[in-house]
Amino acid sequence: MRLKSFHAPSMQEAMRLVREVLGDDAIIVATREEEGVGVRVTAAIEEDEGMLAAHPPMAAANPLRFLEPEGPEPIDVVADTLLRHGVPAELNQRLVDSLEDFDTRDPMMAMAAALDAVFSFQPLPDGRAPRPMMLVGPPGGGKTLTVAKLCARCALQKRPVGVISTDTIRAGGIEQLQAFTRVLKLRLITVEDPTALSDAVEVSRGMEQVLVDSAGRNPYNAQDMKDLREFVTATDIEPVLVLPAGLDPVEAVEIAKAFRAIGARRLLATRMDMARRYGSLLAAAHEAGLAFADVSATTKVADGLTALTPTILAKMMMPELQAEQRRAKQTGTHA
Repeated sequence: MRLKSFHAPSMQEAMRLVREVLGDDAIIVATREEEGVGVRVTAAIEEDEGMLAAHPPMAAANPLRFLEPEGPEPIDVVADTLLRHGVPAELNQRLVDSLEDFDTRDPMMAMAAALDAVFSFQPLPDGRAPRPMMLVGPPGGGKTLTVAKLCARCALQKRPVGVISTDTIRAGGIEQLQAFTRVLKLRLITVEDPTALSDAVEVSRGMEQVLVDSAGRNPYNAQDMKDLREFVTATDIEPVLVLPAGLDPVEAVEIAKAFRAIGARRLLATRMDMARRYGSLLAAAHEAGLAFADVSATTKVADGLTALTPTILAKMMMPELQAEQRRAKQTGTHA
């Protein structure tokens, strides 16, 4: 029996896909609908002729049959998880389709494999960085706190780090970062224009990492983005998009595309602890062609960042399953 899941905006469209791909002899194994996200239909087809004889096709007026599943398949657990996270139907389908030839009984491994097949993962360097990094993004996304966490990581490892801020307009922007750098005994350079940024980067060339905090920019404001582009192109610098979890997926995609247009190639996710659905992050990374870098799941500077891998992201998306597996392992250890 061949199983395949289909995702579509409506049940009618999902059934059309079932017939188109598997034919009129398909058996509907399970259906699930979630308002505002779409529907998922899992269908099966008997590929062995002897088995087909035991299950003759239904009449054309009602060709699809429904079958109660014996238990959730890993691919169905993955599909349900993606649906719960609000992953858009088309991306959901692509992730599930990537598992068509993947053989495992572990849903966590299946999720990690799907994420690995569709997304790129490029964590920020933990040692010497080849280029200065400028954290960019919409206002309130957590750029300054992320710079502080990166500074703390370098300080704890006794690696020299240069810190620059272009956030000279926002009230309290410089003061917030100054408070962090003062505790870490780091020098903070503030700049007001692209030329000054280029000079500050040159002054910091001997550092293992050069981190630049930027003012939050409105991705829908052409002048805001033009100003940011001038900072990014003033010197050889990598803009890294800082995007909070929990946004509307459509908004997140539009924001990500706007910052991709000024040179961002990596996405660093924040506020992971304040969101329970990460579909917006997956949609943003996929549609804008961004690689996942690190994530921030706490407001505490000392707790730092977590470098993302397919397995780590899968665990974050399936916390209940991770807890269940941990309990099972502990029980087995003490048995």
